[in-house]
Amino acid sequence: MEKCYVRNSTAELKKVLLCPPENIAIEPIDYISKRWVSNGAIANRAACLREHEDLVQAYRANGVEVVLAMPDCRLSNQVYARDFGACLKEGYILGRFREPVRQGETMQYAKEMDDLGISCVAHCTEGYFEGGDFWFIDDYTLAVGLVQRTDSIGFLQIENQLKPLGYQMIPVPCPPNNLHLDMCFNVAAEKVAVLCKEALPDYFIRFLDQKGFTYIEVNQEEVFLHHCNIQALGNGRVLSFSNNKTVNKKLAALGLEVIAIDLYEILKSGGGPHCMTFPLERR
Repeated sequence: MEKCYVRNSTAELKKVLLCPPENIAIEPIDYISKRWVSNGAIANRAACLREHEDLVQAYRANGVEVVLAMPDCRLSNQVYARDFGACLKEGYILGRFREPVRQGETMQYAKEMDDLGISCVAHCTEGYFEGGDFWFIDDYTLAVGLVQRTDSIGFLQIENQLKPLGYQMIPVPCPPNNLHLDMCFNVAAEKVAVLCKEALPDYFIRFLDQKGFTYIEVNQEEVFLHHCNIQALGNGRVLSFSNNKTVNKKLAALGLEVIAIDLYEILKSGGGPHCMTFPLERR
């Protein structure tokens, strides 16, 4: 039987790729990190490492195998493993980073995927495509953000490579301060989304309505506090963080089990649990 890696955003998460934040810095390359830098913040690496270890242990405690990428001392944002690409049933997409400080991650993660024996089925070589902009809406419908990092050239190149596999890609433009689509839109469980309506185009909201989604809404300022940036584990479970109190409460009210860990320092560099997680297998 042919190997199936990741078929959607909500099936049971069984294996992930993470990278410890050994070399993390608060790089002023997005709205969130720029705010922290302007207030004089610097990365507390010891605290970030503790928080990341809590993330690792939360995954393992919930039956998720964790593969740890080798940190490179030249790469300060490598902890945000999501962004180098995306994983599908057939293999993975290798994206292309917009920011120079992140471009060295591409070949590092490509080597990790090669070591894992996972084939590249699409590769962005023109324009830009980052994994934080990628979502399965269902098994063959993909929403891709056009926000700060992914652009229309990268979108079209990946779209052309995925069409023969039967995928439909939907562009979702958002105001650039939102950085990636996963900052203002998240599929928390089947037909359940956490989203910021004011950041998303009306046609995308109508599309989700047609698909029968239930919403948990956050406002624009809550986007910048990572309140959408959570991780679906499947089987009615969601990984979130302790300070995301209102969203966590609403998820629980929908019957979902919320696993909340303490994250604070690591959020200052611009990403949350979803940003740090590259799914390798969902069954």
